[in-house]
Amino acid sequence: MDDVFKALADPTRRELLDELFKEDGQTLSTLEARLPMTRFGVMKHLKVLEEAGLVVTKKRGREKLHFLNPVPIRLVHDRWVSKYAEPWTALLSGIKQTLENKMEKVFEIYIKTTPELLWKAITDPEMRSKYNFGLWVTSDWTAGSSFQGVVPEAGSSMPKVQTPHTVACGGGLPEPKSPGTRILEGENLEVDPPRRMVQSFRALWSDEAKAEGTSRVTWEIQQIGDSCRLSVTHDQLREGANAQLYGGWPMILSGLKTLLETGELLTTPGSLQFMAR
Repeated sequence: MDDVFKALADPTRRELLDELFKEDGQTLSTLEARLPMTRFGVMKHLKVLEEAGLVVTKKRGREKLHFLNPVPIRLVHDRWVSKYAEPWTALLSGIKQTLENKMEKVFEIYIKTTPELLWKAITDPEMRSKYNFGLWVTSDWTAGSSFQGVVPEAGSSMPKVQTPHTVACGGGLPEPKSPGTRILEGENLEVDPPRRMVQSFRALWSDEAKAEGTSRVTWEIQQIGDSCRLSVTHDQLREGANAQLYGGWPMILSGLKTLLETGELLTTPGSLQFMAR
């Protein structure tokens, strides 16, 4: 976390983050044109931001695009701020914001765990509900299969999740024992456990979210020493897409990190929703 504070201490680096906040996915040349300094100077500042995890890069053909990664800032918030602040404030302000450019949002976080445990936390409905707004996401997690996300009614329970083997034998996907609300659905386009999963994503939790149609979410896990780097890319978003679709990712990923590293839940909406059930 020291790297984050060091990176944010410099006004030029804060200006670079401001530029990426205004327009995500910019090239080095574009960022250089926005600042009164040499290309080498911009590269040095971007390197510090990348080392702090505040900027992540993606190759697109011959271009290298830079994306703002808000997850480290969210971790700072969760450690010192969320205990005292109204937990829904961040969620509501995220819902209010919209962006005017075609968007591809990239989120990255390092978690001290194994790829297998991280994959389980993403695909196991009970584990995921503990950091993902109380949501039970069920599927057989094979390429071409569907998935659904259901929030059970207060006081209701979910059955034990069937394995891909029982599904293949005609078991079908688990359903809530009592009525719940389906708030998202999609298809597993690519599944390569425990390294990569690509999903179509359709939000159903509001009329505004439904109107956004289908986007895409890519999960990528890379083992680095005794930890894993998890990258979540949410793309194929229309121009000006409603921030409801992607605004919760920083809270979800910080809750996932805390759950796997400490076994505890965060006092953020992503985790509090589970505790409220």
